[in-house]
Amino acid sequence: MTSTDTTPATQAAAEPGTGRRFGADFVWGSATAAYQVEGAVTEGGRGPSIWDTFSHTPGRTLNGETGDVAIDHYHRVSEDVALMASLGLAAYRFSISWPRVQPGGTGPANPEGLAFYSRLVDELLAAGIQPVVTLYHWDLPAELEEAGGWTNRATAYAFAEYARIVATELGDRVSLWTTLNEPWCAAFLGYAAGVHAPGRTEPVAALRAAHHLNLAHGLAARAIRDELGEQTPISITLNLHVTRPVDAASAADLDAVRQLDAVGNRIWLDPLFKGTYPADLLADTAHLTDWSFVQPGDGELIKVPLDSLGVNYYATSRARRHAGAGEPERADGHGDGASPWVGADTVEFLEMPGPHTAMGWNIDPDGLVELLLRLHREYPATPLMITENGAAFDDEVGPDGAVHDDDRVAYLHGHIDAVARAIDAGADVRGYFVWSLFDNFEWAFGYERRFGIVRVDYDTQVRTPKDSARWYADLIATGTL
Repeated sequence: MTSTDTTPATQAAAEPGTGRRFGADFVWGSATAAYQVEGAVTEGGRGPSIWDTFSHTPGRTLNGETGDVAIDHYHRVSEDVALMASLGLAAYRFSISWPRVQPGGTGPANPEGLAFYSRLVDELLAAGIQPVVTLYHWDLPAELEEAGGWTNRATAYAFAEYARIVATELGDRVSLWTTLNEPWCAAFLGYAAGVHAPGRTEPVAALRAAHHLNLAHGLAARAIRDELGEQTPISITLNLHVTRPVDAASAADLDAVRQLDAVGNRIWLDPLFKGTYPADLLADTAHLTDWSFVQPGDGELIKVPLDSLGVNYYATSRARRHAGAGEPERADGHGDGASPWVGADTVEFLEMPGPHTAMGWNIDPDGLVELLLRLHREYPATPLMITENGAAFDDEVGPDGAVHDDDRVAYLHGHIDAVARAIDAGADVRGYFVWSLFDNFEWAFGYERRFGIVRVDYDTQVRTPKDSARWYADLIATGTL
């Protein structure tokens, strides 16, 4: 996953019309998350997570839907791995359910939970597919939330012990260890906006959660390497925001974007790579907190060498400084809860022009190029991986029983071409994971929004590859876009 070969992973076509060709070492994969696919929430010794609690609370999810069954991946591992192999996936990025491994978040491991993931890893390896593990994709054990969740510093240390348990069990069979998936969502959608579990609307709690997630990353990375050796490949996956000013000549609008960049992007990037928080973020939020929850030495604990940085990308936004009366417009794509943009109360987001996906997110592959080149400029020594990219559309099964999802094929083509353009411009991008392999439980949106390249009939659990899956399989086989 972290080849030292310095040759470009892709190059422009040698002849007009032949398409872009990716190198043989470029990693093609797909991704899922435990609560979205596994089901079996009360089986195998699994304890409840904050998403069990949240989704079972009336009014929290669309139609009151939950991940209780999801797509029943827990019982269909062999079938699902065989499907991955049929598509030619080189890697599968999946998350481990913390409450399946440690039902209460602390204490001894659950042998049945560990055995489930060990079997999944073995089946992937037998199929020639690299296992890429994400240790946290938002399903905090409910018992830990009762003790404060991510606002409690002890949760970071509990996470490190959980990481150690999993590392000991799975060992060097894992190709890449990702500590956290989209900690911005966990902290700010979960603790400030209230639209994700645990559903709290406390701005300072979100900042505390953000720091403790950063600390958890550093502690877990160190625990994994303590168990498996200093050369063990470590990553973290961030959903970094590409926000442009409404008026690029306006100092006020440029400052609004700067403020969003601090609380959306640099709140993660600066601790990860510099061991400090941005001075402007501390100033922007000084009226809320003195940040005394950051203890001496935390920066060094957080800052550990990364073998790659995972990048999740879906859309762009545009913002300006709100100067009028009334509430600022907030067309930021994150639902109708309280603002997740802590400290940025006078920033407003304007509606983005189309085209849009079924999520209402705009389609802008150029934003991915912009993001990748920024990361390459600022952190040139760190390889990049596209760990999520994809789109929900209103898929329909045709008379022939197939799903002809031309919109999704066009979306994927445009964004993979964007990856190639970024590589041609110098970015070191090592792989691409489409989101998602399967239709699944889309968090607060329930089962209505379908991101999969494989359709799942939620009544029968039958899997049917869509046209996008066949298109992606061809891309993997040929390496040519």
